[in-house]
Amino acid sequence: MDNASLRGLPELYIARHGQTDWNAEGRLQGQVEVPINALGRTQARRNGRCLQDIFGDRAETFRYLASPLGRAMETMQLIREELGLPPEAFATDDRLIEVGFGDWQGWTMAELRQTDPEGIRRRKADKWGFLPPGERGESYAMLAERVRPVFEALDAPTVLVAHGGVTRSFLALYAGVPGDEAVSTDIPQDRVLHVSGGRLEWV
Repeated sequence: MDNASLRGLPELYIARHGQTDWNAEGRLQGQVEVPINALGRTQARRNGRCLQDIFGDRAETFRYLASPLGRAMETMQLIREELGLPPEAFATDDRLIEVGFGDWQGWTMAELRQTDPEGIRRRKADKWGFLPPGERGESYAMLAERVRPVFEALDAPTVLVAHGGVTRSFLALYAGVPGDEAVSTDIPQDRVLHVSGGRLEWV
């Protein structure tokens, strides 16, 4: 995929945090602290080895930036270990935390279809603009505006570890993916999205 917006970015590798038990159960995590599990650690190390194969001796030339949620930071630490870099020597940005699911956090979609069928109906009608109930609820449109300045400020090759929602927002902001389609895009936890020269690919 080639897009003019992508060409304005430096080389970028975006990784989602490794799997958590809530991911495995299909629970909406949002901004709740849920640690990565054994498979998640394997996925993070796989991504680190992949980047090591790509970078060779260039690993130290990249900037490393992560969401401050624990599952993203541990994933970054494991990636950096595989790259032979000090595990904790990276920056975080609060704007990279996952989308807030409000009162829906901790629930599965199957459970919500029973407890909040009207909310599910409204979400289905407008996944990009839907605002989950509760004080900390955010729409994906709101998330995109929150993370946009982070990507706009990138001025050096960067490895970024965040969340599925952040990557979906990136696809909508920079890759021309319609919002409702971006929200439904599967974001793997054992692959890394590479952005370079106006193109993107999973590695």
